[in-house]
Amino acid sequence: MNDRKYVVFMIEDDPAMLVLNKTNLARHGIATISANSLSKARGMLREKYDLVLLDILLPDGSGLDFVPEIRAVTTAPILMLTSKREHTDIVEGLLGGGDDYMTKPFRNEELYARIVALLRRAEMAEARGNEIVKGALTLDIVAGRAYLSGEDMGLAPKEFAVLLLLAQNEGKLFSAQKLYEIVWKQSMANDDHAVKNAVYRLRKKLEAGNDAYSVVMYKGEGYCFEGRSHGDGGRG
Repeated sequence: MNDRKYVVFMIEDDPAMLVLNKTNLARHGIATISANSLSKARGMLREKYDLVLLDILLPDGSGLDFVPEIRAVTTAPILMLTSKREHTDIVEGLLGGGDDYMTKPFRNEELYARIVALLRRAEMAEARGNEIVKGALTLDIVAGRAYLSGEDMGLAPKEFAVLLLLAQNEGKLFSAQKLYEIVWKQSMANDDHAVKNAVYRLRKKLEAGNDAYSVVMYKGEGYCFEGRSHGDGGRG
């Protein structure tokens, strides 16, 4: 790799694994920060790091459920580690926003090679610009702006945050509660008014541009960013 000093954020509850991975990466000139639970990791999400090494089985929840929260604040690659080998877990992790997946036990050099590959891929994407393009929709992650056919959609910060989270997880269903917790960063209680309003405004602006994508609401289930070819049967 180049001379840049990389930092890996390790979310792992096994002390021995933390020490092993930290020592292995330090040998290659990669620094680390770490958290041994999801609650601690939440408080560190906005720190500076280049890649997330995420264990799936954590004492206070599943790493799979934590991926959208990571994606709400960073585009850093996510490499998931788990002792599970079931195919469905691998598929769920990758479709949920993860970039790669390794099962324990693994060789130290393989872990390093996977990390290097992900960092290189991220740097290539960064060189092309921090943008997400979905049809005529472009999301400028750095500026926090959304453009439809080149026209600024004029989204409020929370509207952009909702759209970014959903677009980064195309096809994944989010409940109003989960959206509120991730974007507004607090418990929704029983009032989903803010989420409904934000989604209503987003859908109206997307549909005004006749784009190929929209935010679809599935009654009683939640919201999803989908291509319009999926149809409007689930919308409310």
